[in-house]
Amino acid sequence: MSANTVMKTSLRNFFAHKGRMALSAVAVLLSVAFVTGTLVFTDTMDKTFDKLFTATASDVTVSPKDSESEGSATGRPESLPASVLATVKQADGVKSAEGAVSSMDVTVVNADNENMGSENGAPTIAGNWTTNDLRSMEITSGHAPRGPTEVMVDADTAKKHHLKMGDELRTIAVTGDIRAKIVGIASFTVTNPGAAVVYFDTATAQRELIGKTGQFTQINVAAAAGVSDAELKRHVTAELASSGTYKIQTQQQTADANASDVGSFMDVIKYALLGFAGIAFLVGIFLIINTFSMLVAQRTREIGLMRAIGSSRKQVNRSVLVEALLLGVVGSVVGVGAGVGLAVGLMKLMSSMGMDLSTDDLTVKWTTPAIGLLLGIVVTVLAAYLPARRAGKVSPMAALRDAGTPADVKAGPVRAAIGLVLTGGGGFALYLATQADKASQGSLWLGVGIVASLIGFVVVGPLLAGIVVRVISAVLLRFFGPVGRMAERNALRNPRRTGATGAALMIGLALVACLSVVGSSMVASATDQLDKSVGADFIVEGQGGIKPQAANALKAVEKDGLVSHVTEVKWVKATVTTPGGAKEEQELSAASPSYTQDLRREATSGELSAAYGKNAMSVGSEFAERNHLKVGDTMTVAFAHGSTAKLKLAAITSDDTAFDKGAMYTNIATAEQYLPKDRVPLNGMMFAKAADGKADAAYKALKKSVAADPTVKVKDQTDYKETLKDQVGQLLNMIYGLLALAIIVAVLGVVNTLALSVVERTREIGLMRAIGLSRRQLRRMIRLESVVIALFGALLGLGLGMGWGATAQKLLALEGLGVLEIPWPTIIGVFIASAFVGLFAALIPAFRAGRMNVLNAIATD
Repeated sequence: MSANTVMKTSLRNFFAHKGRMALSAVAVLLSVAFVTGTLVFTDTMDKTFDKLFTATASDVTVSPKDSESEGSATGRPESLPASVLATVKQADGVKSAEGAVSSMDVTVVNADNENMGSENGAPTIAGNWTTNDLRSMEITSGHAPRGPTEVMVDADTAKKHHLKMGDELRTIAVTGDIRAKIVGIASFTVTNPGAAVVYFDTATAQRELIGKTGQFTQINVAAAAGVSDAELKRHVTAELASSGTYKIQTQQQTADANASDVGSFMDVIKYALLGFAGIAFLVGIFLIINTFSMLVAQRTREIGLMRAIGSSRKQVNRSVLVEALLLGVVGSVVGVGAGVGLAVGLMKLMSSMGMDLSTDDLTVKWTTPAIGLLLGIVVTVLAAYLPARRAGKVSPMAALRDAGTPADVKAGPVRAAIGLVLTGGGGFALYLATQADKASQGSLWLGVGIVASLIGFVVVGPLLAGIVVRVISAVLLRFFGPVGRMAERNALRNPRRTGATGAALMIGLALVACLSVVGSSMVASATDQLDKSVGADFIVEGQGGIKPQAANALKAVEKDGLVSHVTEVKWVKATVTTPGGAKEEQELSAASPSYTQDLRREATSGELSAAYGKNAMSVGSEFAERNHLKVGDTMTVAFAHGSTAKLKLAAITSDDTAFDKGAMYTNIATAEQYLPKDRVPLNGMMFAKAADGKADAAYKALKKSVAADPTVKVKDQTDYKETLKDQVGQLLNMIYGLLALAIIVAVLGVVNTLALSVVERTREIGLMRAIGLSRRQLRRMIRLESVVIALFGALLGLGLGMGWGATAQKLLALEGLGVLEIPWPTIIGVFIASAFVGLFAALIPAFRAGRMNVLNAIATD
């Protein structure tokens, strides 16, 4: 047979069975669409931010060397003196230079005390209006601010929050509240990804955002005609050589630095989404293998005839692979198009959530469809390789004797042995993970155990099918009499097929079960630690820290007698040098002495209360052991942007905890003694203890005291536990949503298996109908078979996932999260839902089987 004839045969078979190929094509389509959509979406995000950062950056920017180090901790942006501006203006090649003030440590609220900031994590930016802003914005209403009572806002924020000229905005900064009326609205000329921006006049911005006049956060320099950015940078650098050390960047360097920060975050999103796409591809492989295995089995006689008239094994093999290639091409091409649509949908969704993304910036690099097509085609062809090999091995004589219906296919002993070895090896790796002393070492064994046990279960699936399906049938199908027994036999007829179909569902549900166990254990452990460790009645948190206004208001409640104490906690960066000379960058917890009552920490040596004495501190047990420290040693602590202190080691605390593990404690007064006033950090958290019998009144009073700042939240322990639960729950729900793609593909696999199985058993179905099986009984038989397959996959997946989750929890225990909690309602709910998935998957195959003409079915060869 010629190559041309092989191609014609492949095309004929492909289009003859296009209905049977459709579900496999959908699986390829979904997986490719997810990959393509992810790449288009993240590339578009990158382009949006690149355009924004390039547009907003001046030709050369001069900023403080440590502009990103302490600003968020103190609430004040790093600044440089106005004298730098005067010096820069003298540099060769400078057309103009101006000082800019910008801060992201602010909260802007309207007259109803509603936060004007974005809920999607985009910053709120306050600064002064400069000519450099005209590169990315234009004033479309009113005018720029001219005094301390005037403010200008960006058009997107004004539209989103229904602001208009004359409305009052309150900007909460570290220096106090700035009340000003809107006198102007500025529109972005490039895409604004969601930031809320307000502008003040320069003097107000300096005084209120930096805390003193004559200071700028950066200098924007424009190049004279014919001067390149690199040349201008050299001139500015030379001019500032004797003035101090500053960060000097060209427009491209500034844009690249900003894009790098965003790019790191975007990479996490991209690779996480691609990981879920990979899971969907893995599940799709089982669907494709099953589809081609069954199609090959149904065409046994046809293949035998091809072999009889001269087709070689390679030609038969090639014929099946060409069909797979066609399937991969069709599914991938449509998937690429669907992926672009998915990316546009994600952009619309993000825009509705506050991150404005324009479809004008839609970015489809040539590599994106290439990757999608390559992945879809390669995965499809590789998945079809095993069925193609089986087709090539068909004997002409055996095929001619075969009526088209394959014999029962059982798991071979070699395959079963390999599967058991892999499963056993995976189980042993998981055991080693539970015995690890360090989380990093245990994580390696956990990864090995998950991969090995997953592959082992897939390989040994046919053997497990013969056992598990019988157990499920004994419990479930016996109630349905002969129909139930026939459904069981159909599921057991080809354990290899049942194993592959169940494995597709198993993968998604294993991950769901694993993450459910980990999430529930984290919440239970954190709650347990909270009960054991936190003695405070109330925990106060603020976005980016608690500003002085809110902190003072909270402390005022203590004066009213409703709370017995209010504790401040500040995190201070420092370099700690041990008596042995070892240096480590650390973050000290500088707190009020009452912190010992709010957070119970066991001291393995010394008294923790003594660490809050004058020039004293504590360290964690791991740090002490690593550096051979003992109580009474003198530690040299160089505070960032402050002076160096000699602090006595007064206590060593146990690191067997999830809260504040490894923390070093000292008194706030001690830290403030060695820090300039404008370098003292904001309170990262605050705690309060209610006076006896006044818990309710104290709770109300504390919440009322900080009501002016909507970013500051007062929580009692119940609130805090609920917040932890909600945060973990939201993360899990997002992951479950992404895993739904893999589960959908797995459901398509069940549908496809049943649909092809019905075609395969056409004559058998006709005979059963002829001897009295009703349509209703036939449909029930197929639905029950589907339910058994789905429950088989669910049972394996949930069992495997709980094993992974329990092992992962052992590693969390090394970090202080020692409670294992199995979320039985979720596990049981997923198991029951799997039965409904089976029923849903069987709807179309059962309907088609019921509509078969009995005589035509019997006559089918």
